[in-house]
Amino acid sequence: MKNTNKFSHNQKVRIKSTGELVTINKWMYVKNMKRFSYILMEYPNTFYFEEEMEEN
Repeated sequence: MKNTNKFSHNQKVRIKSTGELVTINKWMYVKNMKRFSYILMEYPNTFYFEEEMEEN
């Protein structure tokens, strides 16, 4: 089974909890959690999971 991420580099997305529009800086697959995490340009020291964001 091939895993594919939902969002890509430089894509504008919305954080579900705040409604804030942000930009994906980079993404990575977290193997032991079996899901993707994303680092945002606006918050470079924090990561988010796919389920915390939605397409704009």
